[in-house]
This record gives sequence, C-alpha cells and structure tokens, in this order.
Amino acid sequence: MGVIATRSEPKTERWPRLTLDEWAPTQTTLHRWTQIVGKTRLALAPMQNHWWQVVMYVTDRGLTTSPIPYDDGRTFDISFDFNNHKLIARTSDGDIRTLPLAPRSVADFYAEYMAMLRALGIEVKILPVPVEMADTLRFTEDRTHASYDPDAAHRCWQIMVQADRVLKKFRGRFIGKSSPSHFWWGGFDLSCTRFSGRPAPRHPGGIPNCPDYVALEGYSHECVSAGWWPGTVGTPVAEPAFYAYSYPEPPGCDVAPVRPEGAYYHPVMHEWILPYESVRSSSAPDRVLLEFLQSTYEAAADRAKWDRAALERPAGWTPPPSAARA
Repeated sequence: MGVIATRSEPKTERWPRLTLDEWAPTQTTLHRWTQIVGKTRLALAPMQNHWWQVVMYVTDRGLTTSPIPYDDGRTFDISFDFNNHKLIARTSDGDIRTLPLAPRSVADFYAEYMAMLRALGIEVKILPVPVEMADTLRFTEDRTHASYDPDAAHRCWQIMVQADRVLKKFRGRFIGKSSPSHFWWGGFDLSCTRFSGRPAPRHPGGIPNCPDYVALEGYSHECVSAGWWPGTVGTPVAEPAFYAYSYPEPPGCDVAPVRPEGAYYHPVMHEWILPYESVRSSSAPDRVLLEFLQSTYEAAADRAKWDRAALERPAGWTPPPSAARA
C-alpha cells in the first residue's frame, strides 16, 4: 500500500500576531498547568547539570516532557497537543490517556491530571505550589485561573516552533558546552544557553518563590542565555519578546551596540530585549532574530573575554557534502 498524503490548511501565519493583553488569562492558567506537568518530571527524572532534566521541548504538535523514568522499569511522557488541544500521557508499554485542554480551573486540572497518572499506574508526589511567580495559590485550591483560549494557545506554540527552529540554528554555530533549545515551565520561556567553561561567582538567588539553591545550580558556570518569552502582566516587559543576558554580567553590556534596530538593554531586568512584533513584522524574521542572538552574544562574550576562537565554529563553516549521505 502506498503512502497517502494529507495536508491540512494552516491555522495561523508562520509568525502569528500575539499580544499579552488578548490572552493574559489563558497564559496565567496555562503557565500553572505546565508547572504541574513539569513538576512531575522534576520529581522523577535523575538530576542533570543546570536542572536540564526538568525542562520540556517543542514538538510539531506542542510541548513534551520527553520520556520520564518510573521506578517499575517503564517510562512515560506527557505532551501538550496545541493542534487538537489535548494533554496526552503515554507509557513505554503502550498505554495512553488524554485530557481535553479546555476552560477549567487549575484545581480541577490538577485533580484530573493526577487521576490520569494513577490510571496509568503512576504515583507521584509534587509540591502543589507555583514557583517563580508572586501568586502562590496552591494548585489544589486555585479556582481563580480557569481560562483557555485554544486559538491563542495555538499561536503561542506556533511562535515557539519558529523560535525553537532559529535557536537550534544559532546553537549549531557554537562548539562549546550549550544547552538544547528547551522550555522552562518555571518562567514560561524558551531558551538556549551557551557556556564559557569557567565557573561563575555565587548567584545571589532571589528569584520569586524559588529556593536559592535552584539558581546556584542553574548559574554555576559563566553563561550567555537567549530565548523567547510571552511577557507577564505586571512585569517590566509586558509584551512577547526575545531576550538575552549574561551571567555574570560584565561591565559595559548596558551600552554595548546590539542589532537589529529596535533591540535595547533593559536596566531593570539586566537583559537585552527585542520585541517579538519587531521580528514578526520584518521582511526577514529569521535574519533579524539571528542578528539579535549573535550581536548580544558577542557583546557579552567579548566583554567577559571568552575564548571565542575555541568555542565557535569558524565563520562560513558548513558540513562536508558527504555528511548528508552518512
């Protein structure tokens, strides 16, 4: 039997419009839902440097935990499907359970999610309290956040698809230690981080409702991180934006020239910011975003005196032609 080709019409443009005010209730609810799922991975996955074992990854349908080990020899994964708007749990022995992504309170989502895991034979205990946000209403009691706009959730994910694609291209230019492009459910942001290889000074901590030991591990070594964030109501950047920052921050970053036009240094956040709308509305979004990623990395790495020659691929490097046939 031959392959049957099917193609659905795209639901959004490739770099869709998204403003924070139009989907803030959904974002605050979805943020908590992703924390519930992310904390499951935190509870069961073995430790990796910089907490890389707790993240999620962008897929062609949404976000996934990737396989999580369970103590009976099985693995399972949890995925948000933002095309069909389902939460899907799969085990390595073939069992599948789903929950619809639809308007419901965080408390109801939490109860239904835990029941779904129990139906798969998975018992897990998590601290049902949000992290990295000012509002710490327990998941089990949260009937305040109960919004889900499927169109806005789909557009947010579609932006992450594009950001993830460009971040992976940017990552390929670096041969030093680098994180994958991954989604942090604590801050609800997608990022990729490069490391110089040198230890960093002790991080001062102070992330809202997050133990200081989390930052100590996350920032144990010098790094330059960049990514995409949808913004949060009540924060200094209340719009979707690309960001970049260095830890520790070398002197001069606040006045360093960065590209493209529209990018700026935020003195409160100590980050470079490029509004998402500047990328989306440009004639060449990939080029504009890569300019931002490259110029901010160079600004930080040069001022911190990284050994760039040892950490980067030569300019213009391409894989050998035979690599495609390997």
